[in-house]
Amino acid sequence: MNDGPQTPSSSDTETESHTTMNSVWTTRTESGGDVAAIRDVNLAAFPTAEEADLVEALRADPAAWLPGLSWVAQAPDGTIAGFALLTRCHVGDVPALALGPCAVRPGHQRQGAGSAAIRAALRAARERDENLVVVLGHAEYYPRFGFTPASGHGIRPPFEVPDENMMALVFDPARPVPSGTIRYATAFGV
Repeated sequence: MNDGPQTPSSSDTETESHTTMNSVWTTRTESGGDVAAIRDVNLAAFPTAEEADLVEALRADPAAWLPGLSWVAQAPDGTIAGFALLTRCHVGDVPALALGPCAVRPGHQRQGAGSAAIRAALRAARERDENLVVVLGHAEYYPRFGFTPASGHGIRPPFEVPDENMMALVFDPARPVPSGTIRYATAFGV
């Protein structure tokens, strides 16, 4: 059972460097000292505080928050430039993960910070033996990580969205993949 935010284990705090387009990003799990910086990234990346507030609500929800699945990408100067969050959701009654919010400071966008944070979070999920991640997002962006339309797996959101924007990533297609309606954490308000 998840007890909410916890101090990351030594394996969670290992960093990895990603070089992309003249930028080097170090990825690592969120630490307690990152909460304000993560909020700032979300406030800078989105037009309202809705996503920043959502991250805080998810962090406070022990049924949704999974330690080690909130990742940041740091610039060489230590600034947190990108952020990716995976939280618990369900497809039907089967546990899965929801990707998002994901955010990048405007001055670091289109330089790989978001991709680095997302790749690190997905790698951590795979290492935890998770098998399914869903995301509602840009159809041109998320396929680079292996996402495909969720409808191809019989997975649907609890609201109307264009089919190409609701995507799923299955790590091991040899394992059973649930179908049905996504049940998000309460903080999502759906």
